[in-house]
Amino acid sequence: MNKIGYFSLIDKNISELKTVKKVINYTLKKENLTNVEFNIIIVDNDKIRTINRDYRKIDRETDVISFALEDYQEDIDLYNKRVLGDIYISYDRVCLQALEYGHTNERELAFLSVHGLLHLLGYDHMNKEDEEIMFAKQEMILDECGITR
Repeated sequence: MNKIGYFSLIDKNISELKTVKKVINYTLKKENLTNVEFNIIIVDNDKIRTINRDYRKIDRETDVISFALEDYQEDIDLYNKRVLGDIYISYDRVCLQALEYGHTNERELAFLSVHGLLHLLGYDHMNKEDEEIMFAKQEMILDECGITR
């Protein structure tokens, strides 16, 4: 059984979490994952900037940062469960980017959640080929969940 923690470190009601949970569960099903654990943590721009500065040495805010535990330890298996890591998402950036891209906060938060989860699973976009694979998978998942631009 999958265990996903959803945490908000901001003083706002995140009404879009119902959709995020649906999309995350769908992603796990598409990836055939049945016994994983990870967290999605909603933060503000100040917090994500601090995280970005301290861990990536980039002193600016960003939209999503994933900390994949499997990148650092071979085959983490606690009680027959894969512990994937944590996904931090800036809700301030969610709102800003939704406006910039002309879609809803719900779509942007769902997109960033899937993006972060795919990073935890080892997908990346460091080169053109990997980017095409990851971005196509993200869009397919969102489309199949009925979350369009």
